Amino acid sequence: MDEGYDVTVSHPKKTRYIAEARIKSDRVDSKALAELLRLDSLPTSIIPPRELAELREKIRRRAFIVKQNTKLKVKICDVLAYEGVRPPTGHGLFTKKGVDWLRGLGLEPVDCYLRLMTPLSREVLLLSKELRGMAKDDTDVQLLMTIPGVGYYIALLIKAEVGDIGRFSSGDHLASYAGLVPSTRSSGGVTRRGRITREGSRWLRWAQVEAAMVHVRRDSQVTRFYHRVAERRGKKPALVAVARKLATVCYSVLVNRRPYFDPLDAQAT
Repeated sequence: MDEGYDVTVSHPKKTRYIAEARIKSDRVDSKALAELLRLDSLPTSIIPPRELAELREKIRRRAFIVKQNTKLKVKICDVLAYEGVRPPTGHGLFTKKGVDWLRGLGLEPVDCYLRLMTPLSREVLLLSKELRGMAKDDTDVQLLMTIPGVGYYIALLIKAEVGDIGRFSSGDHLASYAGLVPSTRSSGGVTRRGRITREGSRWLRWAQVEAAMVHVRRDSQVTRFYHRVAERRGKKPALVAVARKLATVCYSVLVNRRPYFDPLDAQAT
């Protein structure tokens, strides 16, 4: 695009449904793509602006580093179990006291994993500090943070994955983009609903589920909805239903430019 070319990015999965052929080659595929583009029928993917793409990379990098740190913690727990060492009960295993206790065991694998964790933890702190500063200056993020369960990191992740909220026609459309809507099969007047589609942004789906797990700890209309669904279908499906509902809440907050409001809070006052 910087060189003056118009670039269109095709959605590979949806394009495949339209242009699947028994005879497949680069020439055939190129012709099919060109024809779909000419007819304005090519399923496309959004190319995020550079600023948004950089924000996504930072957020995903932090998630990657945290995941690696978690794996190292699991390995340490495995070593303790193998050696028959019980963790202390007076404090957490990976608090400052817990780490000092781990180093005092004199177990070489544990010392190795702790050395690997040190630079990773430092990078997480640096990224977290940078992202917090970015969150303070972003009005969309501040609005999202008024939703219980949505902290600065989840709010930034939602902002990075959604981009311009105007490209979504409704809260249900946003939930669909997160892959949180049930799959549907309809034939002969009979409609069957299955598990969620898991299409779209897996990062946005993860963020909504994380927010849902925290949100249901407080009393709200969404939490009461969670308990009603949990009684009928179980806790996991109820949590997914709450994540879907929170996606519509995020849409409402961003579109209306108003902080989150729960009628139960008004009744309490």
